[in-house]
Amino acid sequence: MIGNKYSLISKECEMSRNASQGEFDSEAIVKAVREIIRAIGEDPDREGLKGTPERVMRAYRELFSGLGDDPARHLEAVFEEKYDELVVLRDIPFHSMCEHHLLPFMGRAHVAYLPDGMVVGISKLARVIDSFAHRPQLQERLTNQIADIIMEKLKPKGVAVVLEAEHTCMIIRGVKKPGSVMITSALRGICKTNPSTRSEVMSLLRG
Repeated sequence: MIGNKYSLISKECEMSRNASQGEFDSEAIVKAVREIIRAIGEDPDREGLKGTPERVMRAYRELFSGLGDDPARHLEAVFEEKYDELVVLRDIPFHSMCEHHLLPFMGRAHVAYLPDGMVVGISKLARVIDSFAHRPQLQERLTNQIADIIMEKLKPKGVAVVLEAEHTCMIIRGVKKPGSVMITSALRGICKTNPSTRSEVMSLLRG
């Protein structure tokens, strides 16, 4: 009986997800947050909490805004330039939401690419990072996504991406290890296959 109950709930959730995928449902979030507040034993109509569902909804609209964005659009405006040395942008602040607990992780991104006749405005690299980061994420996936789209759209000789982040899901809960920093990297093209280029780019990204 219990198994059937949860099976039905699962099917309903899947149907709801498929119906609304790609859309931000403000009303559903407000209702869900009210239920969460009630479920933890609080009163959603208490003075300090009665506006919380709407505040959470507005926060989620911002935190997950990348779901409605196409990161590739930020790399459409490229420029022909005969420059064949590394382009490096370091210490780009970013924040995202870990999809396992819906808790934030934040840190800095470092990006480098070796142009092959095409360059892009450096602010566009930061916009690409934000577009991918503002959605439920894993740091490993985020790192790969940034590297892959730069490789695809700019067609450089190589790309290197390094992310350093602190994850609140292991700082404020679970093992509770503040100060722990997770580092991920993604190397593409000559930045991965050529040892001297790889050494140079990693040295520049580390600072």
